[in-house]
Amino acid sequence: MSKSQANKYIIFTDLDGTLLDHDTYSYDPASDALQMLRDTNTPLILASSKTAAEIAPLRQKLGFERFPAIVENGAGVLATNMSAADGDSDYEKIIEIINQAPAELRTHYTGFHDWTADDVSRQTSLSLEGAILAKQREYSEPGQWSGPKEKCAEFIEYLTENGLRAQQGGRFLTIAFGAGKVDRMNEIVEQFRTENEAVTTVALGDAPNDKQMLENADIGFVMSNNTNQYLFAPNKPDHITYSEHSGPKGWNACVLSLFV
Repeated sequence: MSKSQANKYIIFTDLDGTLLDHDTYSYDPASDALQMLRDTNTPLILASSKTAAEIAPLRQKLGFERFPAIVENGAGVLATNMSAADGDSDYEKIIEIINQAPAELRTHYTGFHDWTADDVSRQTSLSLEGAILAKQREYSEPGQWSGPKEKCAEFIEYLTENGLRAQQGGRFLTIAFGAGKVDRMNEIVEQFRTENEAVTTVALGDAPNDKQMLENADIGFVMSNNTNQYLFAPNKPDHITYSEHSGPKGWNACVLSLFV
């Protein structure tokens, strides 16, 4: 019996730097693995810091709109066949708390709310149209810290005291309330799991904000890059594998390895 027959996989994947190329946002090198998932009806759950407005058209283009997606680093969920995330927006409250930070901290953090669509386009290499979608935030604020590390620690402490969490991704320090990717992953797995069906969870990612998701999956793949070689140092869990290649090329090989 092949692995695909023996296991019911549910695959959770980060996007930028993982399924999507970090610079071009292309997923073309992952085409063979994506087709394998479609052919085997394997659930592919997109899990990203991207907004629902960004993920909905991508999910449809990939052909996985029949599965939910995790948006804005787990702060929201995009239901099946929907174009907007579930729940009320927390965005204005998040911005209010950020703006109330002590001046010596606030001055070092700039986020999407501070930037125009042109600014977001320059910061992310997205097209202007893509940047406009990226600014349609509901649950989180990505941004960049420009000050000393010790001041960043103070800023994160301030956020934590006010009920927010901060997660470092491949590009941005993202601020949000509540759940993270791993929380949403666990919720979605429970929706798929039945008493008579074994479920094997697979996670793919490349950045610190993917670490918990990778740790909690049955199988975890880290897409290798120049900055994440110490993501699981000094003791890498046995179920974690670093890909030989980065981005969608590495993703393709890792996913296909499940079906050998």
